[in-house]
Amino acid sequence: MHCGPLRQGTGVTMRGDDVIRGSLFSYIDLEKRVRADHPLRVIRQIANTALNLLSGEFQKLYSPLGRVSIPPERLMRALLLQAFYSIRSERQLVERIDTDLLFRWFVGLGIEDAVWDATTFTKNRDRLLDGEVARQFLAAVLSQDKVKRLLSSDHFSVDGTLLEAWASPKSFRPKDGSDEPPGLGRNGERDFHGERRTNDTHASTTDPDARLYRKGPGREARLCFIGHALMENRNGLIVGAVTTRASTTRPLPDAPRTTA
Repeated sequence: MHCGPLRQGTGVTMRGDDVIRGSLFSYIDLEKRVRADHPLRVIRQIANTALNLLSGEFQKLYSPLGRVSIPPERLMRALLLQAFYSIRSERQLVERIDTDLLFRWFVGLGIEDAVWDATTFTKNRDRLLDGEVARQFLAAVLSQDKVKRLLSSDHFSVDGTLLEAWASPKSFRPKDGSDEPPGLGRNGERDFHGERRTNDTHASTTDPDARLYRKGPGREARLCFIGHALMENRNGLIVGAVTTRASTTRPLPDAPRTTA
């Protein structure tokens, strides 16, 4: 039985082919892949303005000779993404940048650009953090007119939170080396139950700055740091932040003076 051609609007469709069709050339424009009202567009403009102001500081951290490293501007943008999307490790961040077009656009990588190795990223990041670039970057962001309009010096609040250290509880061992070493393997077993462990007698072998800290009575003790944030209350924006060793003393983070 012969049926005539289907009329438009009948609601009947043919099945599409689930076949990947590659092409020799790619004409993808990352700029067009990000919608015009995406929040990261405004954030990227503010970040780029701050990074341009820090160009001279970046130059002081690098040698005029040697291999070309990861541009510090791209490192800083990648760190912003790690904070915005709560990505817990550099390895996961690098993988996300490699596969996510939005991340590539924000960082400044082209569609065909190779992404850095996670170890290389970590080493270059530490150079920036050791140079106090993070604090200078925050100050450069707060100094922009479009950001100043959002800030008020009338009402501020200070808040703190525990930041769990990237150190295993099994690494918290006596400073005099009197305990038995953990078992064989990368994550060897170690029985520390019933052992009295304090910050005076023990220290982490992988992160010596981490401290054993209990958030409150009846809560478990963890190896951690304390993050302190200074926040203006009109728009809920953080204008100052500092990380300290875990203790009962909580310093007020330094922050640039702002006006309403």
